[in-house]
Amino acid sequence: MTFSSPFRSAGAATLAVAISALSLGALVAPAPAHANGAAFYTAELATPATERTSIIGGVAWQCQGTACVAAKSNSRPVVVCQRVARELGEVTAFTAKGKALAEKDLARCNRK
Repeated sequence: MTFSSPFRSAGAATLAVAISALSLGALVAPAPAHANGAAFYTAELATPATERTSIIGGVAWQCQGTACVAAKSNSRPVVVCQRVARELGEVTAFTAKGKALAEKDLARCNRK
């Protein structure tokens, strides 16, 4: 004869729900833009950013010191750069999908 405790069943069910919730959270949680090479934009600032994460023009920027990265937006790279410069200060280098902004566009980016 096998004896089954209601507490044993409840414990197993609670454990299964907890594992499912944790797994689902890992799938839904947003990853930083730089994780797994997902950065589309990179910006190098003249001075360190005061905040680690900033939302600029609807795009989440992750900064560490003077280096900032973000995922792709629907705007042209020079427009994205201009928004970053307005919010975070002078941009010394800017890339979109690994391609550096031309010097004239970088100068346009930093115009106030």
